[in-house]
Amino acid sequence: MEGSSKRLNNDGGVLVNAPLFVAAAHELKSPLALVRQLSLGIESGVLTGPEVERLARQITLTSERALRLTTNLTRSARLEDSLFALEPLNPASLCKEVLEEITPLYKARGRAITFSGRKRRLLGVANRDLLRRIVMNFVDNALHYGGSDSPVVISTTTLAGGSRIRLGVRDYGPAVPASSAKDTGRVPHLLHARPESSGLGVYIARQFAEAMNATIGTTRHRDGATFYVEISASTQMRLL
Repeated sequence: MEGSSKRLNNDGGVLVNAPLFVAAAHELKSPLALVRQLSLGIESGVLTGPEVERLARQITLTSERALRLTTNLTRSARLEDSLFALEPLNPASLCKEVLEEITPLYKARGRAITFSGRKRRLLGVANRDLLRRIVMNFVDNALHYGGSDSPVVISTTTLAGGSRIRLGVRDYGPAVPASSAKDTGRVPHLLHARPESSGLGVYIARQFAEAMNATIGTTRHRDGATFYVEISASTQMRLL
């Protein structure tokens, strides 16, 4: 993997990639700490029934986020040994699926997320599983590292005369430093694009994008950033 290093043990086996391991530990620490905090609140015995239900729900949603990260790490490590079929798909529909899944977690954190797309339906070419993981990665990061009450926006737009389709996630958190925006997706020596962020999610997204001939990037704003993935538009008949 670009920007990473591996070393062999005495038997010739590959040991754990140190920078990636550190980044993974960094990213998992936050949701695990939150789950522990919420669990202690429930164990205190001073909460009402509805409060316990609310905390239990937040524990479930936070745990699901951590599980998505570990699953993505496993998938990323196996990319070189796998083939990913490309298929025609509706990017807007995929974004709405992500929106439906992630909205409860946003609500549990007191945040909002919306979708904005063209009325005319688009048809792109990508691997559905990998593309979905990329968008989910971006909205997870926007929730965790964006520091604003403004809603996060998932969007779909066309570029290059309609030959490319961009799926973007716009947040209103801290701006991404210019040096980080120029090199989106690299781990060493940890991509501190946002406070407390290791950049692991963006790094994994880049691996997924490259596996299906897509690209990812970042648009910097004064009040946040848009992380996006671009795929090729399909030349087939558009979805009905």
